[in-house]
Amino acid sequence: MKLGMLTACLPSWSLEQIAEYASGQGYQCLEVACWPGGPGRPFEASHLPVARWSGADVEATKALLERTGLEISSLAYYENNLIGDLSRREEIRTHVKACIDAAQSLGVETVGTFIGRDVTKSVVDNMAEAERIFPELVDYAGERGVKIIIENCVMEGWHPDGYPANLAYSPELWEWLTTKLGLYLNWDPSHLTWIGIDPVETIRPFAKYIAHAQAKDLELFPDKRNQYGFFGVVDKGGNPWEMGWWRFRVPGRGTVDWPRVVDRLYEVGFTGTLSVEHEDPLWGGTPEKVVEGLRIAYGTLRPLIGDVDL
Repeated sequence: MKLGMLTACLPSWSLEQIAEYASGQGYQCLEVACWPGGPGRPFEASHLPVARWSGADVEATKALLERTGLEISSLAYYENNLIGDLSRREEIRTHVKACIDAAQSLGVETVGTFIGRDVTKSVVDNMAEAERIFPELVDYAGERGVKIIIENCVMEGWHPDGYPANLAYSPELWEWLTTKLGLYLNWDPSHLTWIGIDPVETIRPFAKYIAHAQAKDLELFPDKRNQYGFFGVVDKGGNPWEMGWWRFRVPGRGTVDWPRVVDRLYEVGFTGTLSVEHEDPLWGGTPEKVVEGLRIAYGTLRPLIGDVDL
């Protein structure tokens, strides 16, 4: 098992800056954010120009990895592949393919995205739509030696009422997305925690489908849940992601039992990357605070990861 980090938490930094930091801190891998970015979207991290990918980009990226001693564990483009706007859906599908092409050229085995959801339709209707559109993407990736991995994020902020908007939030749906669609998992314990699922108990049944894992923690506020209920506060103050009774944290500052998580991953033979996804608001807002959050996460997780796999 290797310890990595998702670059999305530092959108204003170049990949070279991030690689220099990550290598110096001791991280072994980068899960590289590949959103298109562009004017008006400064929050999107675009650390590899996959939409205009060239041979020069391949060589420059390989040289950077060689110099810093890092590996790329996955390319990350987490968008709504079932969005109701069909022109936007096509843009997303095209960019997923660009990520797959870039991954192939770099020898990266996985590309991460969301299944998503058309929030005007039921879960069942969305499942039928996914079965129509995903096989072509899965085949495209497979022909290039790449697996598509799906993060089990609830994506409640995409739904006007805070309901699940990514069809990968529960093991019931994992059965479907792995066996029916041919997808794999970018397993993240934080999302399971707030919807009442013990994350550790989901590892063994899906071990062969966990191609990549993310390390994000969660802090719960039961007193606020008693007031708002499981589905969160109604008045979100303009922030669709505000649930009111929990928040993401860096590993070690929340409720996830990391020794138990890592031990179970070892037990099932996981030899991939555990990648820190930093979305902690306490350690966010400036690059300096983000870097400190990444240092805290590293200090929590690195002692749990052996130098030799079982």
